Amino acid sequence: MQEKNKSWLNFLFEVLVLVALFTVVQYALTVGLVNQSYQINLVSMCINIILAVSLNLINGFTGQLSLGHAGFMAVGAYASVILTNFLEMPFIIGILGGCIAAGIAGFIIGVPTLRLKGDYLAIATLAFGEIIRVVLQNIDYVNGPAGIVGITKLTTWPWLYLATVITILVIINLMNSSYGRAIISIREDEVASELMGINTTKYKVLAFIIGAMFAGLAGVLYAHYFYIIKPDTFSFLRSFDMVVMVVLGGLGSTTGAVIAAIFITFLTFALQKYAAMRMVIYSLILIIVMIYRPQGLMGNKELSRKTFARIWSGKK
Repeated sequence: MQEKNKSWLNFLFEVLVLVALFTVVQYALTVGLVNQSYQINLVSMCINIILAVSLNLINGFTGQLSLGHAGFMAVGAYASVILTNFLEMPFIIGILGGCIAAGIAGFIIGVPTLRLKGDYLAIATLAFGEIIRVVLQNIDYVNGPAGIVGITKLTTWPWLYLATVITILVIINLMNSSYGRAIISIREDEVASELMGINTTKYKVLAFIIGAMFAGLAGVLYAHYFYIIKPDTFSFLRSFDMVVMVVLGGLGSTTGAVIAAIFITFLTFALQKYAAMRMVIYSLILIIVMIYRPQGLMGNKELSRKTFARIWSGKK
């Protein structure tokens, strides 16, 4: 009984922290304490967190190297804009439609490619990501390479916050379930997992679909905040940025993915003043971090209440 009460108290505390964080930021936005530049940075940070956490499910937890995550982001963005701007449907329908479309794309791409391993898988996912971009460039309905402009701004702080929290909670709960243990076993030793009777292809495709759906969610939020989307917005370079966040944070660490996404977002923002040297400084900082923390900022560790309790008590 005591353990149950303690569990409920911990849950209540976490909910209060989440509500407090939302309220503070919402108040700051409402009274104008956050200027337009920082608002854009806040939006980019939330989108990057969703992208990093979702890709970490595929690259980190499942151990499959995917380089085409931006393609799923593009599918979600375009599908949602067609629903909201072209067909004039509510934003929630656009969100669900974008996620489902990206999930279907993940299934179509995942079934054939996830039978591959290593470099072959990386090349295949990269190719499919580029195929999605090229296909969008050749569809007149969405204005081809010119993209779609004048998208209704529907992405607000409540939607951003809710999407970010849901993404993190779904991934954490998935990895704490029997499905998550099967996924991790595939990363550790795929052959042994198969011998234990685990359908490795099934779980890899499942992780791929879930990761793709959340990438689609990020695309929906992006499209409905920045007014314009083009196929080139979702190029390989965008996928590379996501991979950098996952590796920098630590493969297999949701906490690391979140920290790395925040770090990369603010680093990019801080270096905007140094346009000529921005990419050089950006690269040097990443190299230094990877030299001294080759396992990433968090390795495969997670922050939790127990972690903070140990730190507070001075225990290792």
